[in-house]
Amino acid sequence: MTTKATPTPGAQLVSPADHTLIMIDFQSQMAFATKSIDAVMLRNNAALVAHAAAGFGVSTILTTVAEKSFSGPMFTEITDAFPGQALLDRTSMNTWEDAPVIEEINRIGKNRIVLSGLWTSVCIIGPALSALDQGFEVYVIADACGDVSEEAHERAMERMVQAGARPMTALQYLLELQRDWARAGTYDMTTGIAKKYGGAYGLGIIYAKSMFGASEGSHSQAAE
Repeated sequence: MTTKATPTPGAQLVSPADHTLIMIDFQSQMAFATKSIDAVMLRNNAALVAHAAAGFGVSTILTTVAEKSFSGPMFTEITDAFPGQALLDRTSMNTWEDAPVIEEINRIGKNRIVLSGLWTSVCIIGPALSALDQGFEVYVIADACGDVSEEAHERAMERMVQAGARPMTALQYLLELQRDWARAGTYDMTTGIAKKYGGAYGLGIIYAKSMFGASEGSHSQAAE
């Protein structure tokens, strides 16, 4: 039997309405000991994820651990994207063991979870394995996570993938939410986030638009 292709997205691709993003423990005390990723890149990638989620209206939970007594405030690059949103502070290293967080997850009611935060081997692997065990789909934004060493980060990622989690990257997350340059309503937002936080890719967009007035695909025709 011949398989027939159709112009439809795969079920494993994320879209703005199908998941809850949980950003975990992006705090100074956690960042001080993070060595698997440069601090500037970590903050940049976290900002990219946060602004992508906010721009596309993704259900998002921001959570900290011991904010006032030990770990400090969440990165402003994240909180600036969600002005006025309450942060859920915990004592548990495993976000999935915190009753207010679980209450919010159940209130939102989506069975696909996307995770990013610090540290990969403690505060990300805990909710990832717990959510998988309870039947949720789990995605982990690998370069918007960090740990005390590359070894710790990589072993944690491997363990989560072996358990069924799906890894992705910050820029991939943004572009997967957009997915079609003909979607004029979010085109400028997506390219704007990429220009600000998308590294070399963002520079390429700035160059192309400045030098040639270029647009990806048929966006210019679709928007007119």
